[in-house]
Amino acid sequence: MSSPTITTIIPVHNGERYLAAAIHSVLDQTLPPHEIIVIDDGSIDGSRTITRSFGPPVRLLTQANLGPAAARNLGVDHATGDLLAFLDADDLWTPEKVARQVSALQCQSTLEAVLGQVENFISPDLDQDQHNSLFKSATQTGELHIGALLIRRDTFSRIGGFDTRWRHGEFIDWWARATRLGLNYTVLPDLVLRRRLHTTNMTRREQNGRREYLALLREQLGRRRAPCSG
Repeated sequence: MSSPTITTIIPVHNGERYLAAAIHSVLDQTLPPHEIIVIDDGSIDGSRTITRSFGPPVRLLTQANLGPAAARNLGVDHATGDLLAFLDADDLWTPEKVARQVSALQCQSTLEAVLGQVENFISPDLDQDQHNSLFKSATQTGELHIGALLIRRDTFSRIGGFDTRWRHGEFIDWWARATRLGLNYTVLPDLVLRRRLHTTNMTRREQNGRREYLALLREQLGRRRAPCSG
């Protein structure tokens, strides 16, 4: 059975510090994607230069600073793969992430998407005080993270793109919509994503991100409570 083509989409905004490691974790897959699309979301650092230094199969798209939802949507619009995968510019895939998820899709023709396990790790470049402040978060694990997803492109089209109103909780919103629309998915027991904790991502969540997550939660609860029409 031939392997499907795979597009990996990586949005980045001022992410030069960790971007190269994220890209290498995709290139080093035992079943590497045939294209990696990095969307520069209005960076003013060296993110574009780092992306261009890789050459094919890595390619660069640019946009104004519209947020990760808009960046991912732009990547999807330019994707040519049968399957779509997403990675944040500061996170890492485990080496067999893609291979194991593709195998799951091939074993079940009706399966539309695959998730896997996620673990947090504290970025090793932080000092001891920063490390200590992130220690509690590092013990958390899970599976519902966009970087752990592999999905058929036609399925993604059926569900629709990410809502650009949200700059922090766009995947939570998208996942709620996908499950309402009956997404047929499975979750592998395998670790597929290592989510990097560092001072910048924590600061972002503690400020605007926290307020946005609360607004998103209120909207989702409102949808659940809305009476059925007809």
